[in-house]
Amino acid sequence: MSRKRKSFSLVLTTLLATTLVVSACGSKADNGTNTAGSGGEGASNEPTAELIWYTIGVPQKDLALVNEEINKYTKEKINATVDIKMIDFGDYTQKMQVMAASGEPMDIMFTASWAFDYVQNARKGAFMEIDELLEKHGQGIKETLDPAFLEGSKVDGHNYGVPANKELPAQEVWRFNDELVKKYNLDIKSVRSMESLEPLLKTIKENEPDVTPLALVKDFMPLMPFDYVIEKLPMAVYLDTKDYKVVNLFETPELKSALDTMRKFYQAGYISPEVATTTSVEDLYKSGKWFTDRASTQPLAENLWSASYGYPVTTTPAGDAYTFNWSVMGSMQAISANSEHPEKAMEFLNLLNTDPVLRNMVDSGIEGTHYEKIGDNKMKNLPDAKNYDMPTFSLGNLLITYLNENDPDNKWELFKEFNESGIDAPLLGFNFDATKVSKEIAAVQNVKEEYWSSLMTGTVDPATYIAKANEKFKAAGLDTVIAEVQSQLDAWRAANNK
Repeated sequence: MSRKRKSFSLVLTTLLATTLVVSACGSKADNGTNTAGSGGEGASNEPTAELIWYTIGVPQKDLALVNEEINKYTKEKINATVDIKMIDFGDYTQKMQVMAASGEPMDIMFTASWAFDYVQNARKGAFMEIDELLEKHGQGIKETLDPAFLEGSKVDGHNYGVPANKELPAQEVWRFNDELVKKYNLDIKSVRSMESLEPLLKTIKENEPDVTPLALVKDFMPLMPFDYVIEKLPMAVYLDTKDYKVVNLFETPELKSALDTMRKFYQAGYISPEVATTTSVEDLYKSGKWFTDRASTQPLAENLWSASYGYPVTTTPAGDAYTFNWSVMGSMQAISANSEHPEKAMEFLNLLNTDPVLRNMVDSGIEGTHYEKIGDNKMKNLPDAKNYDMPTFSLGNLLITYLNENDPDNKWELFKEFNESGIDAPLLGFNFDATKVSKEIAAVQNVKEEYWSSLMTGTVDPATYIAKANEKFKAAGLDTVIAEVQSQLDAWRAANNK
């Protein structure tokens, strides 16, 4: 799910993106602003709650400027201010884990299936159970949000986060810098598999020495036909499974084939030699010095990306649209278990997800500085938009953000159609409880940190390193974890007639 304003994919080339990857579009900007919670307008007798919000994305130059305007608005509406703190995509999970464990003050935090793991941290007690808070201060969220999101993001029967109202299924696409596609008259319609990219990458490599043919970050993972038990850990079932057998990814022919291709691309110079340590390729997007990458899509995604980057982006499918646990939980805001202001935090989240003025200010910045309105619910980026280019998908209800200038008026209807089109992945609704194998999971995570990025990006030879990594995974207890997953999955299947 690209990470920029008017883009949405999850860590973009991953996923993302998002996510990625990623709207009462007929409502005017001054409508929907009467959704304050119990501490709304006129509640000036109480001290103003000062909320701390950690969220994901490249820290923006104009964040403090926009944050000041946000606080003028939220103080008036719900007698609360918010201190927005951004952590870049590649660093978010690790830094949040450290801060949450140390008791760092915070009220609201971004979480997802792929970043600062939602299910695992809910079970660890990092997040507050919000069932009652939703009833008391989040009725606007419940009325606005597609019910599938709240139902699908329950952990052991309870909600611990507010999902973003966005696309439900995840569909991966290859994104292309359309200026280069047209310059060399390249046929992208023939592209779907990773292998089919090769002739196009070769053309760019031979003719554009300053362009990165395949722009990737260290979190990249080849697209393979699996539904993963835990994202980016080597336990999965096949998407077309009939027996729900959990497999070790490192013992599948699909992984070997995908990594052989990645190694070939790496050695051919199609991928940056520093990819295994690269956390962001935003500079490539801003400069246009890239040819293709992979991201999670949504309806009219090309318009979002093109508006964000300032040049045309085009796409072609890399896979089918599936509704996974991780896509339902692909973008969420949780309230810290240690929050000093949980009710105000929920009031803020309610306002963020129901009030177009606040939602678009958080997303697009200041009207007249970062964007201009060109209709009741339509906007156009101004040159200063580059100083406040937020990851739209991560910030709440997408369906009340302003349309881009090239978006059709029925954009949000297309979203609803897309949401209904997704194929349910086999593990949808199954959340693995790692309590009994927590030591093994921690050890497996350590092995993953050692081998994953270098293998998945083609940096090392899979002929040697698949076996090395698998040996280390097994020594860490992967087989024990898979056995526990299989036991829980079998019980879940029986209980749900799968």
